[in-house]
Amino acid sequence: MSSLAKQNSIIADINLAPEGRLKIDWASAHMPVLNRIREQFERDQPFKGLKISVCLHLEAKTAYLAKVIQAGGAEVTITGSNPLSTQDDVCAALVEDGITVFAKYQPAPGELKALNIKALEAKPDLIIDDGGDLATILHGERPDLLATIRGGAEETTTGIIKLRSLENEGTLRIPMIGVNDAFCKSLFDNRYGTGQSAWDGIMRTTNLIVAGKTVVVVGYGWCGKGMAMRARGLGANVIVTEIDPIKAVEAHMEGFRVMTMLEAAPLGDFFITVTGNKAVIAGEHFDVMKDGAILSNAGHFDVEVSKPDMEERSESIRTVRKNIEEYQFKDGRKIYLLAEGRLVNLGAADGHPAEIMDMTFALQALSLRYINENYEEIGRHMIKVPYELDEQVARYKLESMGIRIDELSEMQKTYLQSWNV
Repeated sequence: MSSLAKQNSIIADINLAPEGRLKIDWASAHMPVLNRIREQFERDQPFKGLKISVCLHLEAKTAYLAKVIQAGGAEVTITGSNPLSTQDDVCAALVEDGITVFAKYQPAPGELKALNIKALEAKPDLIIDDGGDLATILHGERPDLLATIRGGAEETTTGIIKLRSLENEGTLRIPMIGVNDAFCKSLFDNRYGTGQSAWDGIMRTTNLIVAGKTVVVVGYGWCGKGMAMRARGLGANVIVTEIDPIKAVEAHMEGFRVMTMLEAAPLGDFFITVTGNKAVIAGEHFDVMKDGAILSNAGHFDVEVSKPDMEERSESIRTVRKNIEEYQFKDGRKIYLLAEGRLVNLGAADGHPAEIMDMTFALQALSLRYINENYEEIGRHMIKVPYELDEQVARYKLESMGIRIDELSEMQKTYLQSWNV
């Protein structure tokens, strides 16, 4: 199987495998929940005889998820969801371990989608998607590749928005499960994972202090909550912009200043977008930003900061440091964009901590098994992760940390279910 993977894969350099294997081994040593699920999969073989294609940010934690799925009996093909987050050494290690890989760091223009299509041309029974990248191809230019697919799991807010739109239009062709909305994903991955990893990317890329600066967090969902919380912990003055009045009240009650983007634009030193929407920082905002403002994004696509509007106002654009582009505006101001406006936590850092992705990828593995066992009953719908899977992952995580919690007695269960108190 390893030789077949080598023959079929498209990667940068197979000779990088030893370094990649060290990265995967380090990640797996800090993912006890996924290790426990791997033991179950090795015993039960839930994916025996199936082909599974995965599209995610291809780094060490993702690689270990692929190996866990492979341990469950699957023939795994994997591709990258972002041109800056793929790690070539990790790709090489996976190929050596018999997993077919179609991914490179910074592929040529148009090559990323071509590599994604190659993963679908493996004719998978199940898919794991990120940002709806595979689903978009399947429901757009390549519906012929839908024939073998039983269903799949989606990782992100952006992807769930796309899939729900397809379902609402009545055009969703396969059952999908929204992993992003599970408690053990949104509460921990989105909040603590994004909060730490995005600031890791910003700080290691700029080498500038955050304390005393004004940070504008655009969007106060779970990712925004994590960004704002970590910014405050670093000593920043935090402003939140929102469109949801409930979330805006929540941000205010948490002690953050809340205002419109246009009001915040001239105040910010650092800006971070976490909305999943397009052009949330755009022309009118750039017009009033201070000289030296630093912009970054932690959403799936590089559309949240409007690069066309920045280019229109610029007389020159140059790379001044790895992952930092300087836009010199015609009025002399300089505005800086990190990681091309792509996911700063993966484009300029190593993504979420392994202990956080342990829970998210455990949910992915269990959700994929659930879809495989129930796809006929689910039909062409987008569903949530069943609560029992969420609870299972949480219990495994507590056990791995040596933490015990109380359980209801039979009397207490009866009391809670009775109207006669």
